[in-house]
Amino acid sequence: MVVDNDRVSDETPICSAKGCRAAAVWVLAWNNPKLHTPERRKTWLACDEHREHLSQFLGVRGFLKDVVTLDEWEQGSGTAGTDSAADG
Repeated sequence: MVVDNDRVSDETPICSAKGCRAAAVWVLAWNNPKLHTPERRKTWLACDEHREHLSQFLGVRGFLKDVVTLDEWEQGSGTAGTDSAADG
């Protein structure tokens, strides 16, 4: 399924912002220190429009650890030992 206006196909990672169906461009790596070991990274994906909002949401809680492009994340070792937003 491909949607108009630069929206995504079923195989393209999408933004984690509620109701957004735009292609993800950014990976926000985070953890909750009350629940996770320091090295564990969970991830949210963000489009350009929602990157700042999602970063601020995680940042004010002290959860945000890193923000990188999706391409950088996929090429680096950042994918090992991480959980996406869907994983909880």
